[in-house]
Amino acid sequence: MKVLVIGSGGREHALVWKISQSPEVSKVYCAPGNAGISEQAELVSIKTTDLSGILEFAIKEKIDLTVVGPEDPLTRGIVDLFESKGLRIFGPTKRASEIEGSKAFAKEMMKRYGIPTASYEIFEDSEKAVSYIQEKGPPIVVKADGLAAGKGVIICRTMEEAIGAIDRIMVKRIFGEAGRRVVIEEFLEGEEASYIALTDGKTILPLASSQDHKPVFDEDQGPNTGGMGAYSPAPMINEEVDKRIVEKILRPLIYGMEKEGRPYRGVIYAGLMIKESQPKVLEFNARFGDPETQPILMRMRGDIIPLLEACIDGNLSRFRIDWDPRAAVCVVMASKGYPGDYEKGKRIEGLEEVSQMKDIFVFHAGTARMDGEIVTNGGRVLGVTGLGRSIPEAIERTYQAVKKIYWEGVHYRNDIGKKALRWIDQNRA
Repeated sequence: MKVLVIGSGGREHALVWKISQSPEVSKVYCAPGNAGISEQAELVSIKTTDLSGILEFAIKEKIDLTVVGPEDPLTRGIVDLFESKGLRIFGPTKRASEIEGSKAFAKEMMKRYGIPTASYEIFEDSEKAVSYIQEKGPPIVVKADGLAAGKGVIICRTMEEAIGAIDRIMVKRIFGEAGRRVVIEEFLEGEEASYIALTDGKTILPLASSQDHKPVFDEDQGPNTGGMGAYSPAPMINEEVDKRIVEKILRPLIYGMEKEGRPYRGVIYAGLMIKESQPKVLEFNARFGDPETQPILMRMRGDIIPLLEACIDGNLSRFRIDWDPRAAVCVVMASKGYPGDYEKGKRIEGLEEVSQMKDIFVFHAGTARMDGEIVTNGGRVLGVTGLGRSIPEAIERTYQAVKKIYWEGVHYRNDIGKKALRWIDQNRA
């Protein structure tokens, strides 16, 4: 079987790494990939936005299965395009992907199907948005309606920040067309968690629980990023909370999408805020999370290919997933300045030494090869991921690996997984 993975980040490296282990797979391609992915797959120099180019390649190479990593090609309709040519592709259609492509659409779906979420209003006029903020007062959350690479959500703790967010999103259009509309939400308190599941449109098969760390600095300070690290499992998601998420959030959503002529097949990701064991939805994504996929796939036992194919074929109910009982932690190593401006082309040292460490894997994101060396080529550069018998052990082992890697201006958080320790201590008490 020939498999094509679309994307170039850490999530895609994790998918390539897991797919390449399948006994069913003879060849893996990745478009466009990165320096690390080139160790397990043949790179194809086609941008993720070039849907016709990707399709042409898939037809020419007789690709048996295409797996879409990022959200952009999904919301542009790559699944519809491939299916119209009789090609097998994993991911939701364009209409189904709107659950991520439009935050306004997602909020309206949640309202219609009784899915717990923050109260909200939608605005296309910046002056009306500012008037609403002045009426409600901070803290408040301002979201660009469309895709903004994980950076379109601004938590505003002062009136000045909130009005400034409207100006940047709607007037200055820092996120382009994604900021044509905004969703303004009630600020939810609690602790965030990521809940990712596979679905064939009927059956919901949850993956291991995880928790992402969005802000760029320790103790959740600074602006939101695409994610600075993650760990799995998340101890706050106990059996009771897990059941609530499936029954009160995912099942109504999948039912609602089917009812509205948008049958949903692929990965569904719910970004949650959990307070006193009650989950509320912050956002839905139509693809695997990044960096949550890295620790989740490190813990997944067995072959991922039959699961992906079952989502396409509608027989997911026949499958279950076996998880490694050990914990996994992923620490994202980023370029200085991220999520703002950053420099590229910095030589990365220490990768060879870390590759010899047991139960540690370095998933590449923003890397490239230059003059025979691996250099930085993005904001989030590496996702160093390690397994341990417990979350504390996984944290310790992962940071041991992180400290062996260096480039000029390297930045990472020092507290990935720390939130889990509080839950572990509470449960002991």
